[in-house]
Amino acid sequence: MKLLLVEDDLIIVSGLEYTLQQEGYDVIVFHTVEKASSFIQHHVKTIDVCLFDLNLPDGSGYDLCASVKQKCDIPVLFLTAIDDEGNVVKGLDMGADDYITKPFRVKELVSRLRTVLRRYERQSMRTEMYPFGPIEIYPLEGKVYKQQQEIHVTALEFRLLMIFAKHIGQVLSRDQLLHMIWDSAGEFVHDNTLTVCIKRLREKIEDDPQKPTFIVTVRGLGYRVGS
Repeated sequence: MKLLLVEDDLIIVSGLEYTLQQEGYDVIVFHTVEKASSFIQHHVKTIDVCLFDLNLPDGSGYDLCASVKQKCDIPVLFLTAIDDEGNVVKGLDMGADDYITKPFRVKELVSRLRTVLRRYERQSMRTEMYPFGPIEIYPLEGKVYKQQQEIHVTALEFRLLMIFAKHIGQVLSRDQLLHMIWDSAGEFVHDNTLTVCIKRLREKIEDDPQKPTFIVTVRGLGYRVGS
């Protein structure tokens, strides 16, 4: 986990760098806006989280926050001696994720870093999606939607739908499907169960299950996965 720390108080830097390294962070330190800006310009996508002092010798942490948010969506926290509602609002409006007033307890800072990172992790999980025709599949949530309406599927139907979504445009034989379902679940699936499962999936996702366009039977071969 890489953390970009920009702070001009060397005593604070020394204590923070040591503590954060003990917590498993790879800490990259700068003391000025100029040097930090150059790093952000070329390497910000290697960073997981930023910790910026608000008042720096040659500028403001606001400027650094704006530069980071223009390039990528990673968490930014401010360190500052200014406990003013206007400054707090300004920082949050710019996209900052938290605002920590000096003096602070290092353990509290570490805890708030973890909270922000967990929030970003949950957001990332929610956005992982597989499109399949009119269907959106969210594997980490185990949910399926059609035109923004949730479709309730069984565990087996969900596994089969994920297989289809990963093989758009391909023809998959029944043996291939049975093998892939078996591998992913670790349990045997009967051929008749596959037939029923495909029938039920068509009823749930196709506009006309009798004339499917997304799970299409290819006689003698298996099923072609539409898009």
